[in-house]
Amino acid sequence: MKSSGEMRPQDIAVLLKIIALGDAHWLAKDLAASLRLSPAEVSYSLSRSAFAGLLDGSKRKVMRAALHELLRYGSPYVYPVRPGGMVRGVPTAHSAPPLRDRFLSDTAYVWPSEKGTVQGQAIEPLYPGAPEAAMEDERLHAMLALVDAMRVGRTRERTEAAKELAKLFKG
Repeated sequence: MKSSGEMRPQDIAVLLKIIALGDAHWLAKDLAASLRLSPAEVSYSLSRSAFAGLLDGSKRKVMRAALHELLRYGSPYVYPVRPGGMVRGVPTAHSAPPLRDRFLSDTAYVWPSEKGTVQGQAIEPLYPGAPEAAMEDERLHAMLALVDAMRVGRTRERTEAAKELAKLFKG
């Protein structure tokens, strides 16, 4: 693989999963299994993220400030999304914790999934395996939902999502 390359949506999920794991030791194959990605996809993702300055040279430590900046200011433009039709799915954006209790809305946003329990407007997840991976990891789910709030939300939702994501990055 070339040392450079465009960031892909699953790269964000890999970085968020590393943050969600905290100080726990991880292997690329474990990241792959938990994120529903192939080991090769995770390996390439780690290389792209290191090249972009989102991982340190060891490819183990996420550069959290840089990732936060990318997500806050870039995600609506780099990973845009428009709500779709009504489907059953997994809550995301302002419909999932930690924003769920802060915003009153008649319509939920969901990632389409047969395993989902909420009816709402479809939001395309960052990558296809996101709904299943999020259902198994509450912290990852919160971070992916906050990224979606920045992708699809209005100014107030984006601002609150950025604040909450910063808190999760610190914790």
